[in-house]
Amino acid sequence: MNLNQFHTMTYTLNSGIKGSVNLSTKQIKEWIESYRVGSKYVTTVGKEYFGLNPELVADFKVHNEFSEQREHVVAIQQAAASKANEQLADAYSQHKVLIQVECKCGASYIDESAYRRSKWGCKECGDIVFLDSKKGTVDTVKGKAWYMTNKYFVER
Repeated sequence: MNLNQFHTMTYTLNSGIKGSVNLSTKQIKEWIESYRVGSKYVTTVGKEYFGLNPELVADFKVHNEFSEQREHVVAIQQAAASKANEQLADAYSQHKVLIQVECKCGASYIDESAYRRSKWGCKECGDIVFLDSKKGTVDTVKGKAWYMTNKYFVER
């Protein structure tokens, strides 16, 4: 048995959350011992630390080079990562806010931001415009937008 060979270990937490990690044969043996005695398991995977509390693990499975599940696990991980990225992009797009910018350089436009902010850079001249929280949101052709300006003093 090659101690430098890596295997995918999939595990299910008591909460139902599933995870997987690539461990060497030596690390697998250490994990099994930790699971058997109930001690917390900490190791390094690449340049990151990985820890697992066996008390929270309902079950686990080690996939070796002969395991059909190994390819299946990789496919599931890639699909899950793709879906997670899609969900994250959707979540961010749902929370975008509109900003109405009125700059002293004469620029007037509507822009989007991932979140509400108190400062913004004018895309025409680069000067900073500030959120006028007293004015709040204004109606625009794209919907309600936070009003930002540098044409007058804005309380911060």
